Amino acid sequence: MEVLVHNPENIPQEIVEKAIEMMEKENGRPVVEITIRRTGEPEEYGIIPVFAKVPFQRIRRITGYLVGDLNRFNNGKRAEVQDRVKHSCVCLRGE
Repeated sequence: MEVLVHNPENIPQEIVEKAIEMMEKENGRPVVEITIRRTGEPEEYGIIPVFAKVPFQRIRRITGYLVGDLNRFNNGKRAEVQDRVKHSCVCLRGE
C-alpha cells in the first residue's frame, strides 16, 4: 500500500520509513498518510499519522435479537419492528 508522505523538511527516506513502521506496529493498522517534521531537538521528530479506516457493522437489539439489519426478519418480526414504541425520558431540573 502506498503511503502519502508530507515531508516539508526533507527528512531522509530511511527515517520516514522507520516512522511508518513504528506507527503501524504500535497501532496494528496500516498508515495511509503521514506528516513528519523535526521538533527542534536533534534526532527527534513530530509524527502525525492517518490510519486506514476500520470497517464495522452497527449491531442493535431489536425485539430481543442482536441484528445488523432487518434482511433476515420474516414479515411477523418486521411488523413487530414497525409497531415498536420508542420511549424517551423528559427530565425536569430544579422546579
